[in-house]
Amino acid sequence: MSLRALTELRSCDVIYGEFYTSKLVNSSVEDLESLIGKKIVRLKRADVEEGEEMILAAKEKKVAFVTAGDTMAATTHVDIRLRAEEDQVPTRLVHGTSIFSAASSVLGLQPYKFGRTVTLPFPEPGYVPLSPYERILENKERGLHTLVLLDIREEEGRYMTSQQAVQWLLDAEARAGCGLIRDDTIICSAARVGGSDEKVAAGYPKQMLDMDMGAPLHTLVIPGKLHFMEAMALVMLAGAPKEISDEE
Repeated sequence: MSLRALTELRSCDVIYGEFYTSKLVNSSVEDLESLIGKKIVRLKRADVEEGEEMILAAKEKKVAFVTAGDTMAATTHVDIRLRAEEDQVPTRLVHGTSIFSAASSVLGLQPYKFGRTVTLPFPEPGYVPLSPYERILENKERGLHTLVLLDIREEEGRYMTSQQAVQWLLDAEARAGCGLIRDDTIICSAARVGGSDEKVAAGYPKQMLDMDMGAPLHTLVIPGKLHFMEAMALVMLAGAPKEISDEE
């Protein structure tokens, strides 16, 4: 947490928070409460997306809304800012670290070579979409890397693992058969990025299917065309097979 964020939180009268879009790494809500010396009112999805409690409170008090990561990345909360501004409640944004930049950094990949980000949902009876597979394939055909976010069901205590995500992609390949996931496709995984026990790995599908990345949160990256420096980074930083650097 930045000094600015800490200072802002300590000066607030009421602090709300949500942790269904992400979660704190190497920490807990209780740790954050101890750090700032205030209780955090935890909100559910419906409270954030449909409720007016925060905005009504902000008309009379200084209110903060905290999330893990960067509040405006991935599942955004821009609607809250718009609703507040419409009600003449001024807002200020304090940025946090986002997996959108952290994933490329920790793996040694060039951030401007990433295409459209996709999210893999937990399979449900009658709902196993192929659209994430198709978006990754589009990026790959353009030589672009893909950041693959993994489903979170915070209310159920379920966080998709990298192993589940690799199986998801293998199952999609079996259905689509477009050659995105082959035996020699490199898949990268990053877990708990930014934490003291951060872990990264890169390898072929069968290797990554057996790779236990530990506790959540996990994310995948499917590389596109690798620059030789990126290939070297995956070998040296993430344990990718050495032959990928020989190919570049």
